[in-house]
Amino acid sequence: QLEGLCSFLQLSMCPEQLLVRFCSWLLALTPDLSYASAAILAEQLFLTRVLSLSQPPSRHLMAALTSFCSKYSEPFCRVLVAAVLREPGKGTEQTKLVCELVEECLEPDYVRLVLSQVLEVPLSEQLLLVVLAVLGRQQHPSLLQEVLPPELFDLLVLALCRQAPAFAMSLSYAKLVTAVLTMYQSHVS
Repeated sequence: QLEGLCSFLQLSMCPEQLLVRFCSWLLALTPDLSYASAAILAEQLFLTRVLSLSQPPSRHLMAALTSFCSKYSEPFCRVLVAAVLREPGKGTEQTKLVCELVEECLEPDYVRLVLSQVLEVPLSEQLLLVVLAVLGRQQHPSLLQEVLPPELFDLLVLALCRQAPAFAMSLSYAKLVTAVLTMYQSHVS
């Protein structure tokens, strides 16, 4: 029913200024939306807009994305971020957007979720930038808890080792390996 309502209201095509207002209204609802409803809204409100970005998102779109993401992070990551990660060749604007959300908006649990989603697909130059953004979160003094648990760190190292030949000439890969070796030197043998 919610998908039908979104389609009827043409929410995927509403002007971005109205999108900000709509998200403000959504965030004020009590009780909170269910996971399923939030996932449908993440898809209907943002997916087409984000996948079609060919330049940086407008400040209105960014405001709507960050406000929705701040309250409904898990459905946002599982719908929108997952779609961007499945299509890493889609464009650099999508990757920049995911990096910005990782660096600025997501709580550590959802940063880990994004990294686990990245490690489920073959790495690409674009995805290396997302992993670098995840590792960059650890350098923020406000984040006292460990961003990468040991099992996720092991998956990251395994992915980096397995795919090393494909990135022999990649500066992003070199930065990523250097960051891993610097930040986790006691874990790397």
